[in-house]
Amino acid sequence: MKLLAIVLFGLFTVNLSAQISHKQWDELVKEHVTESGKVYYEGFLKDREHLDAYLTLLSNNPPKSSWTKNETLAYWINAYNAFTVQLIVKHYPVKSIKDLGGAIYKVNTSWDIKFIKIGNEELDLNNIEHQKIRGQFNEPRIHFAVNCASVSCPRLRNEAFTANNLEVQLTDQTEYFLQYKIKNDLSDPKNPKVSKLFNWYSADFKIDGKTVTDFINKYSTSKVPEGTSLDYLDYNWNLNH
Repeated sequence: MKLLAIVLFGLFTVNLSAQISHKQWDELVKEHVTESGKVYYEGFLKDREHLDAYLTLLSNNPPKSSWTKNETLAYWINAYNAFTVQLIVKHYPVKSIKDLGGAIYKVNTSWDIKFIKIGNEELDLNNIEHQKIRGQFNEPRIHFAVNCASVSCPRLRNEAFTANNLEVQLTDQTEYFLQYKIKNDLSDPKNPKVSKLFNWYSADFKIDGKTVTDFINKYSTSKVPEGTSLDYLDYNWNLNH
């Protein structure tokens, strides 16, 4: 009986800490998203049942305190991306995600629509990005992992983020974004043109006394001389399809 109790306790412990599978999302983005991040929303419409099934899985399995940092962060990144796709699919066809809400940030924009249920919480996309992700993790590379369904956004990755691969995936997303000339043009070191993400979230890139330029140079093959003024490109909010 003592041995049985130990075995049962072990099984119960594993169950408590087990992360959920993101296989459904992985299959969906592999099917409907190109490597460069173009999204085939018509495909998601046809596969809406599978998308909804994955979102239900997320809703019923919020992160647990026993999960690792990478398990929790991968969960929230996938949740943000998948619920963003659902929001577009619900209103498709649409020219821009910004057309779905008002103009007052953190009040009535598309990112303030309370359509997400995780456990007992009613959330919007801003809640996930700023509270669940930025509020809990000191990780600037997340800005190149979450996708806002727009041309100037970092690409929607055509594979699910997972705890085991998260470090490699975040680095790859960052490097890919920086070398994509439509979103960042570092070909002229005297006049570097970068995404407005580096302006909007500049504080997130200034960790341990570093500068935004330090961050860019860490992940870009084209280097920006320290002290060079950055020119911020106009943001294209048209749909990423």
